[in-house]
Amino acid sequence: METLSVIKIGGNIIDNEASLSSFLKSFASTPGKKILVHGGGKLATKLASQLEIPQQLVDGRRITDADTLKVVTMVYAGYINKNIVARLQSHGCNSIGLCGADGNAIQAHKRNHPNVDYGFVGDIDIINVPLFKNLLSQDISIVMAPITHDKNGQLLNTNADTIAQEIAKGLAAHYDVSLIYSFEKAGVLLDANDNETVIRFLTPGYYSELKDKNLVFAGMLPKLDNAFVALDSGVTKVIIGQADQLEQLIAGNQGTTIINE
Repeated sequence: METLSVIKIGGNIIDNEASLSSFLKSFASTPGKKILVHGGGKLATKLASQLEIPQQLVDGRRITDADTLKVVTMVYAGYINKNIVARLQSHGCNSIGLCGADGNAIQAHKRNHPNVDYGFVGDIDIINVPLFKNLLSQDISIVMAPITHDKNGQLLNTNADTIAQEIAKGLAAHYDVSLIYSFEKAGVLLDANDNETVIRFLTPGYYSELKDKNLVFAGMLPKLDNAFVALDSGVTKVIIGQADQLEQLIAGNQGTTIINE
């Protein structure tokens, strides 16, 4: 079975020109088939401010009203996505930039939350596996922006971590899939402020033990819960670590590798 790396890059890397440049060079040289899912960074917030569009966050999640949706679509699916694609081309990595509406790549529905109206935020329903397989078979790397659609003409702002996870799960029956979350931390840390405390391997049993002792940073819990869901859905391994160590992450020499027992 062919290998496939589904790599999510955090928005904070996009905000740092040197980090982004280094990461894209490493991504371009990554062997095998690959998909890059990117977040949005601070540019959307900055542009919304310049346009005097008020931004509202609830528990760190952006409320996406109609005007904010226009901004995030322009920034995520426009400038950031195409800038990444152009730079990958400069490294000899033939790639195509998509959002969920392109080729009906990712279909979602507007989030229905009992207490909070998140606006035009999407929860994923369907990954178009044949489309992804077709592009990958032509040795084209795919760069996904975190915008989906509902098949009724409505665009939706969608969490990039979730997009990466759902793509990995959807393609796990066809490839040997590694799901890689790359950001500024060295991996899953016992001490959130100390990169030297990285946990090299994490199994369900060890994870349960750490949670019982409240030793997992709260912000990492959703990512880890999703990692084990991905493994249960056929993804071979999930790796969490620093974006500037991408080659070592893929080789399993850095970061945290999450595996089923």
